[in-house]
Order: sequence, then structure tokens, then C-alpha cells
Amino acid sequence: MPSPESTLLQSWHHNADAWIEVIRSGAIESRQQVTDQAILWAIMGRQPQRVLDLGCGEGWLLRALADRGIEAVGVDGDPRLVEAARLAGTAQVHVASYAALVEALVDIGCDYDVICANFSLLHQDIIPLLAAMNAMLNPGGALVIQTLHPWTVAGGDYQDGWREENFAGFTGQWQPMPWYFRTLSSWLNALDMAGFQLTILQEPQHPQSPVPQSLLMVAERR
Repeated sequence: MPSPESTLLQSWHHNADAWIEVIRSGAIESRQQVTDQAILWAIMGRQPQRVLDLGCGEGWLLRALADRGIEAVGVDGDPRLVEAARLAGTAQVHVASYAALVEALVDIGCDYDVICANFSLLHQDIIPLLAAMNAMLNPGGALVIQTLHPWTVAGGDYQDGWREENFAGFTGQWQPMPWYFRTLSSWLNALDMAGFQLTILQEPQHPQSPVPQSLLMVAERR
């Protein structure tokens, strides 16, 4: 039986075109109203010159950063998403799995002021990847993570473990995607074990919503 990690990557291959359409059409309301701006503000607050977007997808954040005069480099494990980012005008986009980044099999550069992961850390063992990202940061550099808020999506089961996203309510042909749920303490422990110190924790929320739309963490090299 395939592992959840391999099924996760395969689902992105299957869902790439549908995902590109969803992002570029603005179909995810929480992104349009809250979370896209939240990640941009968090990154811009660091006044970076060079940013790596880890799991960049079709590249919307790369383009937004470039429009603000920032050198933005992307990496993603799906070739179709990387192609879409390149065709949209982002030259510095690499195809690499997270496993390849951990093993340093692909050169995606170094000396980044900020490395961001916007809803892109969905697998179980993230500590080696975070440690690899730590080594790519400048002194004083920061890791910015935005992810699903564990309290909002726990569904009454607040413990680490694999869940499944069925993309209910989305148009198009989607393959269900496994993703790894982790508690807040699990996130903080992972950052600590990868050599980071949490400096900012935010819970971006729409004023008309009773629940946070995401969990946003900024961590610096320890």
C-alpha cells in the first residue's frame, strides 16, 4: 500500500490543473479575504531582499513579492505547477520534492532573508525539511509558516495524525488528498527541534468570522 506521503504527492500531480484554476479565479474566499494578505504582511514586515517560497504552487506569492521589488525564488514538487509559475513570469522556480531538498540533491540557492511556507507543509516528518531550510537562511533570517489553524480544523480530534481533504464544494475533478494534522504544541516542538525560535504567532481572522482562518508563525534561527 502506498504511504500517505507518496499519495499526497501523487494527489498534487492529479489536482494541479484544478488547483491552478481555483487559485487564479479567486475561488477560495478565506484566501481572498484574509490569508493571502496575512502572509504578504508577515513577509514584508521583515523587509527582505531575497525570499524562498517553499511549495510555491502556481506562483501567485512569487509574483506578488516580485511586484514589490523582492527577489523571489520558488520550489515545488509538481512539474505542472512549476511550469505554470514560469509561464506566468517567474523565472526562478525549481522542481524538487521535499525529500530531495533534505538530501540536498537540488541546488535552490541559499542566503535567503525569508523562507516562507504558505499552506505547504502537509506531510508528517517536517523536522528534517525545516532544518534544511534553517541552513539556507542568512544570519537574522526568518521562517514564515502559514497553515491551517489546528483548533479550527480539529473536528473534535485534537491529536496529531493523518486526515483527508476531499475538496468538497470545489468545481472540477479532484483526487482526495491526505494531509497531516498537527497540534499547536507539535508545530512549536518541530520548530524547536529544527533550530528555530518562535518570535511571532498570529491567528488571522476575518472580522465577521467567529473562528481564525489560519495559524501564522514567524521563527528565527536560534
